[in-house]
Amino acid sequence: MASMDPMDGTSRALTPPSSKPRLDPYQRPPEGIRSVYKKFQKMDRKTLDSNTQIIDFSNFSVDKANVLSVASSFERKELLSHFQAFSGNPVEDHLEESLVHMYEHRDIPGLFIIPSLLPPSTQTTLLSRLLHTHLSNPSHLTNLHTHYTLSYPPTSTSFFSLPPTEPKAPQTIATPHDPTLHRPLPLTPLLTRKLRWLTLGGQYNWTTKTYPSLPPPPFPADIKQLLESLFPETKSEAAIVNLYSPGDTLSLHRDVAESCGRGLVSVSLGCEAVFVIGD
Repeated sequence: MASMDPMDGTSRALTPPSSKPRLDPYQRPPEGIRSVYKKFQKMDRKTLDSNTQIIDFSNFSVDKANVLSVASSFERKELLSHFQAFSGNPVEDHLEESLVHMYEHRDIPGLFIIPSLLPPSTQTTLLSRLLHTHLSNPSHLTNLHTHYTLSYPPTSTSFFSLPPTEPKAPQTIATPHDPTLHRPLPLTPLLTRKLRWLTLGGQYNWTTKTYPSLPPPPFPADIKQLLESLFPETKSEAAIVNLYSPGDTLSLHRDVAESCGRGLVSVSLGCEAVFVIGD
């Protein structure tokens, strides 16, 4: 994601399966939410800005208060100490109030939203750690590993530290498993177009929609520290980092791969986006 557009990472706690019937991740999403998804997918920016169904926290109005309630609050000073511990440097105080509220949606119990939680410098540090450090770790699989073998940069360096692709003599970074199906990938198209996601900790299999039975690789300690300091009731064991460019969408899907009694943490950074959820 060279354009530094939205990143979405979901910290997942992998716990033993419960006795409840397991939901089918392949089952077609309900038609009602499919129609809602398609409606917003086709909207232009002007129509989106004027749509009254969207809860826009940057332009929060009183008429939305009837669907949201304050579930809990965070002390500003405590949050700033967590951000500073993660960054290793003082962070700017971007919060206007002494308390930061977490909202719960009336129609979706258990959906909690904390708008603008991370200060800009913490967002930048988080993206830098993910894209410069953790992307360069071979144990963190990406969407490219299914069809390619990646040539990693030297230890403690980043893919972004490598020289840009020379059009007349491109250097292959990703070698296809089957050259009859896929072309070799130089650095620039790999980072700007082809890289769509990477996994941290437990390596989710998108084909089978399951996690492997073997113990997962260690979850990155720095990301774990940030998430668990903010949400101590969770345990960071696996994450999927989705990378988008402007205009991209994540296809409608059923997120039922985890059997856990703890909440999932999702962090979204970058460009504005419409988030659709339902059951």
